[in-house]
Amino acid sequence: MRYGMVIDLKRCIGCYSCQIACKAENTTPPGVFYAWASKQELGKYPNVKRLYLPLLCMHCSNPACVEVCPTGATSRRLKDGVVVVEADKCVGCRACMMACPYGARYFHAKERNYFPGQGFTPYEERGYRNHPTGVVEKCNFCLDRIEKGQQPACVANCPAKARYFGDLENPESDTSRLIVSRLGFQLLPEVGTDPSVYYLPG
Repeated sequence: MRYGMVIDLKRCIGCYSCQIACKAENTTPPGVFYAWASKQELGKYPNVKRLYLPLLCMHCSNPACVEVCPTGATSRRLKDGVVVVEADKCVGCRACMMACPYGARYFHAKERNYFPGQGFTPYEERGYRNHPTGVVEKCNFCLDRIEKGQQPACVANCPAKARYFGDLENPESDTSRLIVSRLGFQLLPEVGTDPSVYYLPG
């Protein structure tokens, strides 16, 4: 089994629901987004088009981050291909951040709160228990959700139904069928990481 995601650029409307759902699910600190959307304008007035590119950890089959991690804190799970970070092994060297060609990792240097001087909200108090300082963190495909048979938060909360999640090694899965029928592509295939996130052309 190899978990993967397919994102339909034709359906994505750039609403940032994925970004907000991910932040709420993972209670990430200020400025930390496991999922985010990049936007770009193409063309010249009056023929202008805005393109949205949703991004997250690509959960590569050949992850550059795993190769450079000196402590084994970053690893790829054999049973489903999800790339994870074990906080108790991470020494915060940030080699993985430099190696990742997708910019999908964050270093949690110190505790910060959303309303400085006003204490932590219940959301933050819950989140900080899950986010120790001095370590690198990133998307893990919402492992706690998928192990319960649920979809990742970004998939479940996309109002445009632009995201699909499933087993890339199963030719009958929705993800595999869409990749074949809609000519799904990977970002930066030339770097040789073989991402598990595919995009459908807009």
